[in-house]
Amino acid sequence: RRSGQYTMNHDNSKKTPDGASFDRSGSQDSLDELSLDDYFKEIENIHETRRNNHEEREALVVKEPDEGELEEEWLKEAGLSNLFAESTGDSQESMVFLSTLTRTQKAAVEKRVETVTQTLRKKNKHHQIPDVRDIFRLQSDPKEKVCDENEPSAVRTTENRSGTQDETKGSKFSVGTNEQKTPPQDMPFSETDLNLEIPFAEQAANTKDSSVGKMCKGGGGDTLPLNFRLPKDKTGTTKIGDLAPQDMKKVCSLALIELTALYDVLGTEFKQQKAAKIKTKDSGLFGVPLSVLLEQDQKKVPGTKIPLIFQKLISQIEEATLETEGLLRIPGVATRVKTLCQELEAKFYEGTFNWENVKQHDAASLLKFFIRELPQPLLTVEYLKAFQDVQNLPTKKQQLQALNLLVILLPEANRDTLKVLLEFLQRVIDHRDKNKMTLNNVAMVMAPNLFTFHGFGSKTIEQSEFVMAAGTANVMRFMIQHQKLLWTIPKFLVNQVRKQNAESQKKEKKDKAMKKLLKKMAYDREKHEKQDKVPNDADVPQGVIRVQAPHLSKVSMAIQLTEELKASDIVARFLSQKSGNVQTLKKEEVFLYEIGGNIGERCLDDDTYMKDLYQLNPNAEWVIKPKQS
Repeated sequence: RRSGQYTMNHDNSKKTPDGASFDRSGSQDSLDELSLDDYFKEIENIHETRRNNHEEREALVVKEPDEGELEEEWLKEAGLSNLFAESTGDSQESMVFLSTLTRTQKAAVEKRVETVTQTLRKKNKHHQIPDVRDIFRLQSDPKEKVCDENEPSAVRTTENRSGTQDETKGSKFSVGTNEQKTPPQDMPFSETDLNLEIPFAEQAANTKDSSVGKMCKGGGGDTLPLNFRLPKDKTGTTKIGDLAPQDMKKVCSLALIELTALYDVLGTEFKQQKAAKIKTKDSGLFGVPLSVLLEQDQKKVPGTKIPLIFQKLISQIEEATLETEGLLRIPGVATRVKTLCQELEAKFYEGTFNWENVKQHDAASLLKFFIRELPQPLLTVEYLKAFQDVQNLPTKKQQLQALNLLVILLPEANRDTLKVLLEFLQRVIDHRDKNKMTLNNVAMVMAPNLFTFHGFGSKTIEQSEFVMAAGTANVMRFMIQHQKLLWTIPKFLVNQVRKQNAESQKKEKKDKAMKKLLKKMAYDREKHEKQDKVPNDADVPQGVIRVQAPHLSKVSMAIQLTEELKASDIVARFLSQKSGNVQTLKKEEVFLYEIGGNIGERCLDDDTYMKDLYQLNPNAEWVIKPKQS
């Protein structure tokens, strides 16, 4: 009965007259009734599975937060909780972080700080409560003015355009500027180009008052999906997984602030959900948290990032052929699927389960069952509603931008599993001529498995059945269609991380210099500073970089930088130097890395222009090595 909480009244929904609760314009993208039929049939299949399993599982309860609790949690996730903590040991680090924010990002932080401040004052907490303006009144170089503390945040968000241009002029890591260099093709960004150089919230603020922002209300109003593309970036495209963990953590904090700023500018509410703690299984396959599954799977296959049962179910479906008509849409036999579940639980890890007995439609049903039975949604309790609400953003481009940031915010295990799922769904769609499963069909069938979740209660789902069906299917469709874009880290976020790292290094150098001043005599200190100034690669002339390759036969090489030299050219040059003493590595197994300087570590894509990147990070070291899984 509990599991039925989230269901839609299928019979009633079918009787809903056109236009009563289902607006076919705007974000619905002319999804036809047949596709919607697939959605509701899938809902019925889910219920039949639950009835056959006689499920008595604890529903996930979403807590109603106290006043200010969401904002306090938000500041914690954004890495700014120490602004209110009794100990302000890392406040200097927060100041560096805040100094790199754009106007719209600052406005988002100020809004949450103000709410928490008022809540703490009401509760009379004995914390030193900072004034919002004090937080942003940073000591900085006059040339790098952060923001005018006397100007209201609302004004800074939509006006003061010229101020931002002055702030970032001359900076290598400019973010939030309105006048950016055109992309390498020397062409302006088109409507289908996804601009990753200017922060998304700044783009929204800049177009909010113009006619461009008003053209595409209701998700763009177009009848056909737009094919967005990424203009080439000469300093290389950064994918999720390319950065070192410490830099990725900074990216996630910035992504949360940027997403909130984007929703603020567009006037859409962004609230993270929070689940009450429930007891979960600590072993098994179905209904087990992803983290627990991976922990037990890594004992069998060290380093695995995707649950083994999930991988096996996908390979089982693909082994049969992806040309089967109605694949994913036609359910397996419910009683047989139930028996298979029980057998898998008992025999999967022992290696005694007989996969030859598993029919393709049963395997597809098991895959969907696995996703639904996770104790928390694959898209997480925190962000499931935010994923659903993407459909309410005004334009397709903004919807895609929000999805990009939401994917970055997912925990690694959820993100990796989602990626494998979306890649599999695309392979199914690639065979649509034979299996009759188009992008629309697959989106409609999979949306209930990802977006309807036991425990979220009826409030989320039953407000408008048709709108919910078409809306979540559109989000699902967007995720499948643009999955490669969604796993790209926007350049403006990487640039903000570079700026943070550069600022932190400056402060560290100042602190070290002060300590030396107190400990040593002037003569020793001057001598030491002279030694510091001697470049490590004194043998390397101007315009040349030293590349290390400890895993290859040629371990080091001086490379002359030219306008056209790419990362792939350097890797190819090293691989051409063969020796029998060293293990032979193929081109697809090794990558050029940018290490240090203003970035922790970054794996470079093949098309990175090295001279452009060197100018962005002249203090980096360059190393060729295999990519860590």
